[in-house]
Amino acid sequence: MSKAGLTTRRGSRRADWIDHDSMSHVLAALMPQNRLAVEIAMVTRLRISDVLNIKTEQIMPHNGAKSSPCRITVRQLKTGKSIRVYIPRELRDQMLVIAGRKYVFEGRSDWRKHRTRQAIAKDLERARKILRIPRLVISAHTARKIWAVDRFRATGGDLQKVQRELGHTDPTITAIYAMADTLTQRKLGG
Repeated sequence: MSKAGLTTRRGSRRADWIDHDSMSHVLAALMPQNRLAVEIAMVTRLRISDVLNIKTEQIMPHNGAKSSPCRITVRQLKTGKSIRVYIPRELRDQMLVIAGRKYVFEGRSDWRKHRTRQAIAKDLERARKILRIPRLVISAHTARKIWAVDRFRATGGDLQKVQRELGHTDPTITAIYAMADTLTQRKLGG
């Protein structure tokens, strides 16, 4: 027990990597808005808190462009750094359909607040149970690991480039992300 009288976690809660086919099944089991948030995290490398913090005005078309792709600047909540990300046209169109008055992912009980990370986590856990995936930890951070593995492969194993793009200061952390596929396969025993 911890000092607060709460039980401590048992086992690792570190998000695991899963392949695109498996992730497509997980996405299919999610509620539509949560699925969209995770898909955006997968293609932009953003943490889920940063995706949920995207404001409606950031994705609104400018100069009459109805369905053009979208580049936005996001100030990362964890690091305070600003990064530019590209949101593909089809995802942006979906975002415009669900966009709330202030945030794209509006809170359930208050339009002035965005949806919570916990709502996404609860839905992902529900999907994991439905799909009977017992040994893997699937969280919103799984999307970031999928992006890192894909990017690592696309750059021919350029760890420094992936490190810069993820905004990591420690190359060891980037290596854990970029090689998450290997680590997950080891965890599963092959």
